[in-house]
Amino acid sequence: MKTSKKKVIKKKKEIVLCSSAAFYKQVIEVENELKKLGFRVTMPLTAGRMKKSGDFNVENYKTWYKDANDYKKKTFLTRHHFNKVTKGDYILVLNYEKNGMPGYIGGAVLSEMALALHFKKKIYILNPIPKGLSYEEELYGMLPIILNGDLSLIK
Repeated sequence: MKTSKKKVIKKKKEIVLCSSAAFYKQVIEVENELKKLGFRVTMPLTAGRMKKSGDFNVENYKTWYKDANDYKKKTFLTRHHFNKVTKGDYILVLNYEKNGMPGYIGGAVLSEMALALHFKKKIYILNPIPKGLSYEEELYGMLPIILNGDLSLIK
């Protein structure tokens, strides 16, 4: 009797990057580092557009500030990224200094984290959670793994 050996192909884990648009240049850098570590990486749609164009000026993309009718673009981008979060294995929150606040996590990223929590995705945060946020309790309640800047800790 012959038995065939099945080749087990280990699928690369997919990490979905979540961050403020102000950090999309760093998103590209982290994407490259994670790929070197063997991960598949998904980023926000606008970060990909910025990467292709080389234009990282956020104001050129957030057109809804000038034309309220463009909030439909924001809605599309939010839903698009939510779909990525639900399909990925993990999320990685890139939280750098913004407007004098180290480790900034804004409302959009908070909602992406909540979605990841609901779908039982592992949540990594690159840098420590800032103290004194009105939603600090909610962030810790999601039981994120804080990497303290060390991407090699992602498993």
